[in-house]
Amino acid sequence: MNPPLIIIAGPTAAGKTRLSVRLAQKINGSIISADSMQVYRGMDIGSAKIRPEEMQGVPHYLIDELTPEEEFNVVRFQALAKKYLAEIYAQGKIPILVGGTGFYIQSVLYHIDFTKETSSADIRTELESYAAQHGKAALHQLLFEVDEASAKAIHPNNQKRVIRALEFYRQNGYPISRHNETERKKQSPYRFAYFVINEKRERLYAQIEARVDAMMEQGLLEEVKKLKDMGCHKDMPSMQGLGYKELLSYLCGEISLEQAVYTLKRDTRHFAKCQLTWFAREKDAVWLNKDAFSYEEDAMLNHMVSILKEKGILS
Repeated sequence: MNPPLIIIAGPTAAGKTRLSVRLAQKINGSIISADSMQVYRGMDIGSAKIRPEEMQGVPHYLIDELTPEEEFNVVRFQALAKKYLAEIYAQGKIPILVGGTGFYIQSVLYHIDFTKETSSADIRTELESYAAQHGKAALHQLLFEVDEASAKAIHPNNQKRVIRALEFYRQNGYPISRHNETERKKQSPYRFAYFVINEKRERLYAQIEARVDAMMEQGLLEEVKKLKDMGCHKDMPSMQGLGYKELLSYLCGEISLEQAVYTLKRDTRHFAKCQLTWFAREKDAVWLNKDAFSYEEDAMLNHMVSILKEKGILS
């Protein structure tokens, strides 16, 4: 029988963290973070990283794993996630993959093979130069012209992923979105349940704005300043995360603090929209619309457990 795997995904600020801990407590689970920022030590406030006391004794993996100087990408995530899955199974626990980075989740769920992936330094350098000369929006427009699906799923500020999608198209002659769609149709080696936590758009946006305000009150600016003083700079992948690049621009004198906070709120809303677009394409996803449960967490948990029993993940 295929090993069990539970996924809890959804847009930023939708409430994945607390729900995942409560589910893990209920079913003897351990959590693997599918987040591209919470893996970094010292990047706590801006990544909305779970605090030790919030873990409630539930084991968490891929939290505080790397230093900000190290690069974290989907290939590295997949390798580490597989390692921790083996550990969790050996302990007789059920793994719960939690996060909002859809491609990371997909890479594990369908065992995407990255061994055939190639890259071209010449193409990357050309596209980086184009972005430097014309701006990220112009680079994103290039992607929109050849791969509209990827352009809608990738934020214009995520230059690394925009370049990777354009690079793939240049090398293969067809869009990476088509490649991803093919991978998504593969059979998963897991007995899985894929939950997407969803919130009404206006409520989600209000929660995002409130979260940014709370982060500023908690000391996000001081966190970014400390990272800058440690030598972290805007060309590092870790500093491209939401909250870090905007406040780094302020600290470098490029924009005002008011503009940095405004941009952070705007781009986080757009990022959440991109996340929802991605998850909407997941054919096996079970959407948990919070309003349908009258925002009662216990009702959501009971529904999730019933689905896990239906799928044979729980007895």
